[in-house]
Amino acid sequence: MQTLKYLGHYSTQTQKQVESLIQREKLSEYLLQKYPCVHLMKTDKALFNYATELKNTHIKKSSPLSKVVYDGKINVIHNALGTHRFISRVQGGKLKAKNEIHIASMFKNVPEEFLCMIVVHELAHFKEKEHNKAFYKLCEHMEPAYHQLEFDLRLYLTHIDLFGKLY
Repeated sequence: MQTLKYLGHYSTQTQKQVESLIQREKLSEYLLQKYPCVHLMKTDKALFNYATELKNTHIKKSSPLSKVVYDGKINVIHNALGTHRFISRVQGGKLKAKNEIHIASMFKNVPEEFLCMIVVHELAHFKEKEHNKAFYKLCEHMEPAYHQLEFDLRLYLTHIDLFGKLY
């Protein structure tokens, strides 16, 4: 069903439960009850500090972050929630590496849990390039509720499609 395009790989039973929430006009209530407040990381600097703290807490041995920014060019609906870039180049006989994360600007006004899930996802890509078992295990290591947050974020994106922004 096109209405549930973000939930296509979930079971039919789960999709029916979501459809029921939508039909009973309870999706907004569910999300607001579970995630009533938006985060305070509104600037690129605050986002960088937030991501760096998560990285240093969970994957200390990885290269430092060079840049973490909100990016208005990321089209969430057709593209991604965020992107990661690993840039390496030789400069003066030395190998220079940069780790960058770009988060879609629409996530300036969402609950911190959703922002955390996206940052964790992009950080995990610096260790694991593919979406494989090791990748998701690392995501769960950094955020134990990762899969629930991903599901709820997909519900939020469904809400945006159907009813507009919630926060």
